[in-house]
Amino acid sequence: MRGKLTSLVAVVALCGVTAHAHAQGAAPKGAKDAAKPAAAAKPAAVKPAAVKPAAVKPAAKPDAAVTAAAGGAEPTLIGQFGTWGAYTAMPNGKKVCFALAKPSASKTNPPNRPRDPAYAFVSSRPAEKVINEVSIMIGYALKPGSESALEVGGASYAMYTQGDGLWIKNAAEEERMVDAMRKSADATVKGMSAKGTETTDTFSLKGLSQALDRLAQDCKR
Repeated sequence: MRGKLTSLVAVVALCGVTAHAHAQGAAPKGAKDAAKPAAAAKPAAVKPAAVKPAAVKPAAKPDAAVTAAAGGAEPTLIGQFGTWGAYTAMPNGKKVCFALAKPSASKTNPPNRPRDPAYAFVSSRPAEKVINEVSIMIGYALKPGSESALEVGGASYAMYTQGDGLWIKNAAEEERMVDAMRKSADATVKGMSAKGTETTDTFSLKGLSQALDRLAQDCKR
């Protein structure tokens, strides 16, 4: 503030001297013209920001579980129906059709135990005359010799275990179980790991019936 006041006093004093010189009517020869104010600097032109092209995401690779269900062949998604994807594949030149879904809810006891993702499959292999075979990939090594259960439509179906997979124990009940899955809102699968952890997975069955109908048509070709 003090500097600004000093400058202001100097300017006022200078103005007073100039006014006095004009009042005497004499100006020294060769006096330079009053300096013109400097031209205002033009603002630098702002270049528009270069627009970077959007990064192209690589196509998502099929999940390992999907590829396994396809017998190691490249699966093709032919339709998504609710939570269920309908796939076909041609392992060794033989057609495989399957519907697949992940659980809508999962829990373990003790809680929060680590595990791989679980999947439910309903598969058809026309060359082997297999139609709508239900299997569950549970996401961990099951307790050897243990039995699990799939609960749907008010009924419970015993499932035998092998590795990390579950299949219906009584094949004669499979058609009835699939029919119940078509009509129900969800199915629950219970299992026990080799370490004694109990798991409960709930699968939404929304879209399963439509997925199976689409696969039934496609597997005839």
